[in-house]
Amino acid sequence: MTLQLGLFITGQTSNSLRAMENLRRICQHELNIPCEIDIIDVLEHPQIAEDEKIVATPTLVKRHPGPVRKIIGDLSDTRKVLLGLGILQNSSAGRMGKEEGAGNERE
Repeated sequence: MTLQLGLFITGQTSNSLRAMENLRRICQHELNIPCEIDIIDVLEHPQIAEDEKIVATPTLVKRHPGPVRKIIGDLSDTRKVLLGLGILQNSSAGRMGKEEGAGNERE
């Protein structure tokens, strides 16, 4: 099984670069399954962002395996990212909604 992820960014901003680096680190060091990562710049591909209902960047979308999940932020909080992806389970997982971020959400 491969984890299919899409990371929506806005150009080469500091938050976008931080989210890309944090995602690479999490995939390499925290996950025991292969990751396939698509980086989508909303400035270059606005229709894809609209189709996937992306309202803020950076946003990580877990596409497969289901269910689809979205995580907003620079992905600096590894625990929140793992909870958001459904990889880590604990009593606080039920409190996390897709509106809650996993890091600094300012561009």
